[in-house]
Amino acid sequence: MNFIIGLGNPGSAYARNRHNTGFMVVDYLAQKLNLKFSHHKKLSSEVAKDQNLILAKPQTFMNGSGEAVCAILNFYNQPDLANLENLYIIHDDLDLELGSYKIQLGTGPKIHNGLASIYQQLKSKNFYHVRIGVDSRNGDRLIPGANYVLQNFSEAEKNVLNQVLGKIAIELSTSLLDQ
Repeated sequence: MNFIIGLGNPGSAYARNRHNTGFMVVDYLAQKLNLKFSHHKKLSSEVAKDQNLILAKPQTFMNGSGEAVCAILNFYNQPDLANLENLYIIHDDLDLELGSYKIQLGTGPKIHNGLASIYQQLKSKNFYHVRIGVDSRNGDRLIPGANYVLQNFSEAEKNVLNQVLGKIAIELSTSLLDQ
């Protein structure tokens, strides 16, 4: 079983925020795979699944993502929390420019509270980090990162992001089919 979990914050107020890029990717994948989300209160998540894939959007807010990720893995009987190479956590990344992304095993950004929560709960970083660049400040750091990620994408930025979503979907599909 493969797990693709997008990080974000629940609610319409956050839906278009940079911090919800993980939700956006998982929504895009669900649409392409014709999967529907349903709310699982026990997992504190929205979940869509087929035979070999679980897509999830934790509803715990970003800083509590680890609780939901652990609940999902335990519920679906992930046998070995020390070996999580079938887990893909999709998240925004201020260390990368908008339009770029990286899929890396065990490597995330310098600072990300959602990932910190997951690291603490799993006691591991040994899963795939799907790092999606959201920084389009062109070196201007007058807006602190914590505030910047809660801003909505502009229309021009959404166009760039939509191109990245397609590339990530293809790469993840190819990667999962090769397993």
